[in-house]
Amino acid sequence: MFILLSPAKSLDYDCPILQKNFTIPVFAEETQKLVKSLKDFTVVDLENLMGISTKLAQLNFERFQNFQKTFDSENSKQALLVFDGDVYQGIDKQNYTTKDFEFAQKNLRILSGLYGLLKPLDLMQPYRLEMGTDFKKTKFIAKNLYEFWGDKITNQLDLECQNSQTKYVINLASEEYFAVIKPKKMKAEIINIAFKENKNGVYKIIGINAKKARGLMTDFIIKNKISDPKKLKDFDLENYRFEQKMSDENNFVFVR
Repeated sequence: MFILLSPAKSLDYDCPILQKNFTIPVFAEETQKLVKSLKDFTVVDLENLMGISTKLAQLNFERFQNFQKTFDSENSKQALLVFDGDVYQGIDKQNYTTKDFEFAQKNLRILSGLYGLLKPLDLMQPYRLEMGTDFKKTKFIAKNLYEFWGDKITNQLDLECQNSQTKYVINLASEEYFAVIKPKKMKAEIINIAFKENKNGVYKIIGINAKKARGLMTDFIIKNKISDPKKLKDFDLENYRFEQKMSDENNFVFVR
């Protein structure tokens, strides 16, 4: 069973967690192609393209300019340790055992606009590049990242599923990131997870709460070493419960 997550904009390279083991991203060459093209963008270009402040644009301009061809402990850190957004606040990585990290490395994959598909212990240099970024009015190497990645991420995920005899992919990624995956080309079965809140008798997805719940479920899977999707229905953290009436074979809905 594979878990799919989105990345986070917030990065923490000062994270005190020590983890000696590491791997190199499978799409390192593709990442370098993207970076090469992104190095042509000015601070103003990045500010307009990403809709961010001048300060953030300057930071990301410097990140792309300083991006190295080789990944090492001086310029990189393991992806799971670095991502620090709402989803990752629910992942108790500070208290993970060696077995927890091993399970995560085997069963968790993180979708990324720049890196394509990351394992938790893949070394990652700092960046900001959202999957949904529109490059149509620029000289970028593709009109968008969905076009750039094409079938590559899907094919790689499918290959990893086959190699590990994984029958299920648990989709805990956002719509923006999961859109790069083409389920019909996957042999594994996709199970989508949704978290909803009761607001005046109507169940709705509340963005920030759903993000936190995705992290909590990821942590639940890793700590309990879950390999059977049916056992996900036992998830009850933060008062969530599985709602059978709203769910079906490929869509699990949790409410509170």
